[in-house]
Parts: sequence; structure tokens; C-alpha cells
Amino acid sequence: MSTSKIPIAMAFGDGIGPEIMAATLQILEEAGAPLELHQVEIGEKLYLKGVKTGIEPKSWDTIRNTRAFLKAPITTPQGGGFKSLNVTVRTTMGLYANVRPCVAYAPFVDTKHPKMDVVIVRENEEDLYAGIEYRQSPQVYKSLKLISRPGSEKIIRYAFEYARHYKRKKVSCFSKDNIMKISDGLFHKVYDEIAKEYSEIENEHWIVDIGAARLADTPEIFDVIVMPNLYGDILSDVAAQISGSVGLAGSANIGIKGAMFEAIHGSAPKIAGQNRANPSGLILASIQMLVYLGETAVAERIHNAWLRTIEDGIHTGDIFKKGLSKENVGTKEFGHAVVKCLGQKPTKLPTVSYQSSTKIERISTHFEPVAVKRELVGVDIFICSKDSAESLIKQTSARPWTPLPLIMIGNRGVRVWPEGQPETFCVDQYRLRFMRKDSQVSPDDVFRMIQEVHTRGFDVICTENLYNFDGAPAYSSAEG
Repeated sequence: MSTSKIPIAMAFGDGIGPEIMAATLQILEEAGAPLELHQVEIGEKLYLKGVKTGIEPKSWDTIRNTRAFLKAPITTPQGGGFKSLNVTVRTTMGLYANVRPCVAYAPFVDTKHPKMDVVIVRENEEDLYAGIEYRQSPQVYKSLKLISRPGSEKIIRYAFEYARHYKRKKVSCFSKDNIMKISDGLFHKVYDEIAKEYSEIENEHWIVDIGAARLADTPEIFDVIVMPNLYGDILSDVAAQISGSVGLAGSANIGIKGAMFEAIHGSAPKIAGQNRANPSGLILASIQMLVYLGETAVAERIHNAWLRTIEDGIHTGDIFKKGLSKENVGTKEFGHAVVKCLGQKPTKLPTVSYQSSTKIERISTHFEPVAVKRELVGVDIFICSKDSAESLIKQTSARPWTPLPLIMIGNRGVRVWPEGQPETFCVDQYRLRFMRKDSQVSPDDVFRMIQEVHTRGFDVICTENLYNFDGAPAYSSAEG
């Protein structure tokens, strides 16, 4: 145990946040965690003051200049352009790996999956959570799904390093690359590349829908699962719930220069101030923080005391069940019970021991640019039009287009011309694809096409350049 105190940032949060944080801090103090707390104000109060990010600029220095950030749940107001504080902190501080252990505590916590012990490693910086959205027409709204090679490499390598460090046997990858062949396809491709470097660890890929079904039905077949951001967020909640309760799951957000620790659940304002919330998610997150900080002895002391408390049947209402539980307690009382168990170990549940995880958090984020030949071959021009597909086809085919010919009209990813079908339902956003296959396309050609579409009276709302990389098309096909 360290003799000097470790500075950490801490936030009480909203809703049930102050209650579960108070219980967690009491346990940390009583266990001898050498922490120096630096409180930061975040969340709903700041949102309502007009701070769109939910965090004041000065708080960044506190988070940056401390070793870790322990955060209770916060409430993000709906609508009004408010950005999720969780996403803001993760992306701003480069906390690329979200680690969510989902463990069954049978027979002391009711679950249909008593052998479940799954760790979900979720990519944390990109995908749809980049939050880049637009309303393009009266009927159509758009979100950008961003998957990068560096982002994929970081999270997938972290998952394998995590498995190696904790002697896990298998890393599974979930994606939807049968549909999103380019974005999810890249994630799967990078997974296959990196898996070859870890020959001692079993690897497998699942399409996310059937993977999710198997996770919900037979979670014991999984060990570590690595996923893009959105799938990881959804399925880690599912995994936590089927293991016993979402209230039992902690979360670590790991980056090269910092880390944030939190429960995976929200602020639950309906039960705020009623001493009903389960503080276990934040307690287990604080244990992850102690391991990250190298305070493994204190982490073991708290974790084993928590396990003993669960084993003794002292449960909050969310997991209390007659016949399994012995005492239904509130938030404060559960915290007190864990404190009383400090120094004890579970007698039936596995005892926990830790070693420092520092080395798996030092994955390189420097990626050399890959030399590729990028060739501009056309442009997709999106327009807003109230016209039917039949009417639009007549307008666009009235005379030839220059300098690039029109080769396809699509609507919501479905081709309506040529060889469209009359049953296709269309909305007010159409995609016009212009390509010339016999010669190089220049940026000037693209600009001229945009001008040409505008001059013919169409309402241009968005464009996407079409490229070949090393001769291979890097855009979705014209087949829809």
C-alpha cells in the first residue's frame, strides 16, 4: 500500500449519484485506500445553467491533473442539444476502452446463468457515438457511423491484452459486417489481423444479432467480447442484467493518459433520495480504479468484503429475493455491511486476488499512415424532393448529364432507377450517383456536377465523393 495519497477527481452526480457515492467513499476510507479527493461539479445543474457539455471548462484541469476520475451517474436533459457528459469525457480524454465485467453470483443472487463470467470490452471513442447528426430534409434525419483503423486496432488489441493479462481463454468479436460491409467490415478485418498475434487465445467472430441471442441465452460460452461502441453499450447492459442485475456492474474507461470509473447504470431519478439504490456498481468500479492505480491489496480487501456481504444475504431491493436473501437493506446499510466485512473473505464464492494492470493500459496510439492509392471515381449527390420516384426519373432523364453521367437513383439505400420496382416506398431524400468509368474524375468534375444538379432546379442537401483505394471500390454498391 502506498504511503502517500493518490489524487483522484470525484463527482457526486445526479439522482441516486450522491447516495451511492457516499456509500462507496465510506468503504474506500475504511479500507485504507490512500486517495486524495478533488471534487468536480458536473451534470444536470450545469446543463440547466446552459453549459451544453455538462462540465465547466475549469474542471478539465482537475481531471487532467489527477490520476483517475471516479464518477457517479448524471442526468442528461432530453433534447435541447445537450451532449452526453459520459461521451464527452471519454472522447475528450481519449478513454478508448470501456471494460464491463458481468459476473453471476449464484446461488446468492438470482440468475438463470449461474456460470456466467463475461467481460465486455467496448470501443469508446467513435461509431455512432461520435454524435454527428443532421436533419437533411423534412422527412430524413442522419447519423454518421465512424469506424477507423486506429480506433479498431486500439480496442481490439486491448481486448487481447486484457485476456492475456487475466488468463482468459477466448476473445469473441461482434459486428454486423454482413450489412455494413465497409465500416463493420473494417472492425472484423482488424480483429482477424490482430488475433493472429495471440495464438494462445481462442478467437471467433459473431454477427451481432445471433451473437446477442447466444449471449442472452448461453452466456457461459463467452469469455471476453470486443465490440464497436453502440453494440457494446447495449449488450453490456443486457449481460449485466442477466447475470443478476444492472445494479451490480461497474465500468472502467481506460486511456493512455487517464481513466474514468463509473457504474454502468443511470441516475435513476425516480428513486433518488429514498435510500433504495444499490451502490454495488460504483463500489465495483472503485475496485477497478484501485487496480488501475496499483492499489491491489486494498482492491482485494474491498472486493472480498463485498463478496462476503453478498454471500451473507445482505441485499438491496433490486436483488433481494425471499429464499435467497436474508436481509433487505438500503443504500447506507449496504455500505455499512461491506465495511463490517472488511478483512473477511467469502466462504463459497471465489476469493479475489489482483495484480497490477498497468502494462495493458500502455498500448501504443501511434499509427503510421498506410500508403494507399486513392482515386476519385464519382460522386453521390443527395437531393430533397417531394416528387415521386417516377416523376423524378422523368426529370433526371430528360437530357444527358455532363461532365459525369447519371448511373443510379436511390432512396434510403434502395435503387429506384435503373431497374427499380414500383412497390418501393420513397421519402423526400434521393441519392443521385454520377460516375465516369472510362477516365479519371477530377474535383472540378464533382464541383461542376453539384452546380449542374442545382442549375436544373434540384435541392442539393449533401454530397459524398466516391473513391477507389488501391483499385477497389470504397463505397456501397449501386444495387442498394
